[in-house]
Amino acid sequence: MSESQLLPAVSSFLSSPRQLLIDGEWVDAKDGQTFDTVNPATEDVLVKVAQASAVDADRAVVAARNAFEAGSPWQRMTPRERSHLLWRIGDAIDERAEEFAQLESLDNGKSLASARGDVGVAAELFRYFAGWATKMEGTTIPMSVPGREFHAYTRREAIGVVAGIVPWNFPLTMAAFKIIPSITAGNTVVLKPAEQTPLTALYLGQLLLEAGVPAGVVNILPGFGDAGAALVDHFDVDKVAFTGSTEVGKKIAAGASKNLKKVSLELGGKAPNIIFNDADLEAAIAGAALAGYFNEGQCCVNGSRLYVQRDVFDEVIAGVAEAAKAIRVGDAFDPATTMGPLVSQEQHEKVMGYVRGAVADGATLAAGSPDPAADKGYFFSPTLITDVTEQMAVQTDEIFGPVITAIPFDTEDEVVAAANNTVYGLAAGVWSKDIGTAHRVGSKLRAGTVWLNTWHADDVTLPRGGFKQSGWGRELGSFGLDDYTELKTVIAELR
Repeated sequence: MSESQLLPAVSSFLSSPRQLLIDGEWVDAKDGQTFDTVNPATEDVLVKVAQASAVDADRAVVAARNAFEAGSPWQRMTPRERSHLLWRIGDAIDERAEEFAQLESLDNGKSLASARGDVGVAAELFRYFAGWATKMEGTTIPMSVPGREFHAYTRREAIGVVAGIVPWNFPLTMAAFKIIPSITAGNTVVLKPAEQTPLTALYLGQLLLEAGVPAGVVNILPGFGDAGAALVDHFDVDKVAFTGSTEVGKKIAAGASKNLKKVSLELGGKAPNIIFNDADLEAAIAGAALAGYFNEGQCCVNGSRLYVQRDVFDEVIAGVAEAAKAIRVGDAFDPATTMGPLVSQEQHEKVMGYVRGAVADGATLAAGSPDPAADKGYFFSPTLITDVTEQMAVQTDEIFGPVITAIPFDTEDEVVAAANNTVYGLAAGVWSKDIGTAHRVGSKLRAGTVWLNTWHADDVTLPRGGFKQSGWGRELGSFGLDDYTELKTVIAELR
């Protein structure tokens, strides 16, 4: 990537330190602290960003609470006006799609083509939820008591102040996942983007202000874990919406219990991908590569555990290895690139450590290497590992890198037991031409999303979330609003 490739708006955005968004104003952190956000392809600093502290978290929560109170401009806005606002924001994102995509690629490392897809999802999310803003209706409930008349009904109401804490793998879309349902329901938000990738969240904040979102409705606090912890602990935060690791999710659940604030969690995954011997092997091989290597492997629903029926195991492994070797690893702005770098040095070292550990434990690399794929930047080759046991860390732990482990199986019962032998339950997949087999096995898999003869097919109208330690609640679709509202029952006696 060269400076000449950057759009003027992106160059301008990166030309000065970025600040916090609190109460409709761009402000420095109270203590003046900043941190560097780094391009993972070059290891160069992109720009300095204000580092929010617990004091800043309190400032943002106060602003969000004031914006939520009765009589504020936000509370005077009707559901129809909120709907129009959300639609306007979606269109504005589309108009600046290339600017968002360039910032996402620079900050996260993903290819420009992949980033463009993410931006399109974010825009569509705003438009989809715009339709729900006017449809959060209650229900009239029949109630009968002899000799007395009542009118009973329910209504959906906003919870209050929502703290959204998001990861670095899909920075813009994850920010949208927290902001959109919050404001659709009439809540206010304090968003804490990941410290590795704050830029598109901040650029979105700039766009929200220009679109007419009232001051204090959306506040954005780039920073580290202490800022997120302060939001979780804050007694004036009514709900925490978190996407990230199961380990951190457990800490958030414990912290939120202090005042029993509502919590929704989309956490880790270690998805099994099962290929039967009667599958369309060409499609299954391509699907297995997509399932494991999508987004540099940094995706919680990736199919990182591959199970292949024994009599086609060698053929499938050869095909997936060939697909892995064909992936072009390089700079995100190179049109030939299909896989960018991992997001950070820390993540790069983590993934290398898992692969090296597997090799030391006797596993075999069918594709890839335990070493960096380039002298500079956090590049790592798509890796396929065989001769794996169910006890190896590479098989049990969420690695969050382009690493697939492969194990042969013989029977349906055997593979279902192995697939479900995990603390996670976010996603799973089955490949078989026999539709009965596909649906039967899919119904036995303990996961929030099960793909049959495909992977990563998705839509903003569909809910997502996990079983077991992969989280609480669901995001997107009509179900995605449930965790952002309170249900009130009203009973009136008619006299």
